[in-house]
Amino acid sequence: MGTADPEKGNTALVIQQEVEDSEKQKNPYVVDWYCANDPENPRNWSFAKRCFVTFDICLLTFSIYIGSAIYAPGIPDISEKFGISNVAASLGITLFVLGYGIGPMFLSPLSEIPQFGRTSVYIISLFIFVILQIPTALSKNLGALLPLRFLAGFVGSPALATGGASLVDMWTDEWRAVVIGLWGLAAVSGPVLGPVIGGFAVQAEGWTWSIWILCWLSGATFVFLALFLPETSSQSLLYRRAYRIRKLTGDPRFKSMGEIEGENMTLGEIAQMTLVRPFILGFTEPIVAFWNVYIALVYGILYIFIESFNVVFSEMHGFNLAQNGLAFLGLIVGVVTTYVIFAIYAVRVLRPMFANGVQNFVPEERLPVAIVGSILLPISLFMFGWTSSSSIPWILPIIASGIFSSGTFLLFQAGLNYLPDCYPRYVASILAGNDLFRSSVGAAFPIFSTAFFHNLGVGPACSILGGIAVLMMPFPVILYKYGARLRAYSKYTN
Repeated sequence: MGTADPEKGNTALVIQQEVEDSEKQKNPYVVDWYCANDPENPRNWSFAKRCFVTFDICLLTFSIYIGSAIYAPGIPDISEKFGISNVAASLGITLFVLGYGIGPMFLSPLSEIPQFGRTSVYIISLFIFVILQIPTALSKNLGALLPLRFLAGFVGSPALATGGASLVDMWTDEWRAVVIGLWGLAAVSGPVLGPVIGGFAVQAEGWTWSIWILCWLSGATFVFLALFLPETSSQSLLYRRAYRIRKLTGDPRFKSMGEIEGENMTLGEIAQMTLVRPFILGFTEPIVAFWNVYIALVYGILYIFIESFNVVFSEMHGFNLAQNGLAFLGLIVGVVTTYVIFAIYAVRVLRPMFANGVQNFVPEERLPVAIVGSILLPISLFMFGWTSSSSIPWILPIIASGIFSSGTFLLFQAGLNYLPDCYPRYVASILAGNDLFRSSVGAAFPIFSTAFFHNLGVGPACSILGGIAVLMMPFPVILYKYGARLRAYSKYTN
């Protein structure tokens, strides 16, 4: 324990491992992996199997995340058919996003319970998500539509908050940036491709068809994952092993560490872990507070940016719904290109820091990409705003949108990797709080986005967003320079 370096943020992991080892030595009936190369351990699965399960998690995440923006092209049609304003119709996006921000606080902790595991939570919640799309598509008024949209976001949330944990179950630290980046790519592709698919559907058959397509997509994903998604949680797999041993031997003393820890936790401790701790960490830890504020603002800008496409390309450049959807492909090109570059960087620069099993790595090494992202973000916003005029070729704002998606992708990836490195024992609480905070802010922005661009004009409106992005630029630099010092004073990191 004395050899752990607090600056590297891994002391908590060392302590946790020593406590578990001590428990295993005192209790010979603790069920664990048989050896370091136990084939049932997800980290010992073949490379092909880990890649396949990674695809499963990415597909699940994409199928849920697309539900937010696939609704957007249907807002004018909903407004007309329900006799309501566009602002009221846009609440369908707001409540969906709010639902998947609140949901992880209640549903994601279930995946940490050994008796449940991750896969059962994913499959059950996805099944309910699919079923909810049917009454949503059949809704005849806003009073029926909005609660269903909120519930869909709520029950779909486990994959959005816990998908990264499933990947960490399988991949070691040196590969985390690559696979989390791929998962992030799937997550970003949902809101970006949603308007593309939804635009064609709404133009052809009306707003209900965007929901039916979501139902078919998530339904097909449900069937596929029900057949091919294995459990990845070590605690759950060891619980099942202990259960089998108990049945074979008839000896109830055989238990996994997860069972033992769960038996010793009170209901109050569980509530503290799932509902209270995310807020405590979010308001008392400077690193978490800084990053929550930054990513929440970036997330809000992302959603207001997506909403601006209708103003820029439909109203100013005369695109129809389908063409307006295709304009979002610039975002996809930007984020895919950035992921490829990011993956090469992660393999060639970050991975060698874990060479030979020795961690020559501090969490702040995750932040240089965030500094690059913080620079790209305001550049893209200023460029998009002042090239959006109908007198300027439409390709220029699309290029700007590609730069925007590059910047947001790098910022999100830095956060998804940096925070777990800083708080290895509280990853679930940290990420659940971050998800709630950013989703709460992001949910509010679509409500006023169209009026924001109409009243100010696209150029001035984007300049305000760009100015906010400029003010946020020092955040990653401050954490890069002083993050280690902040962690040294924290009782949660050390």
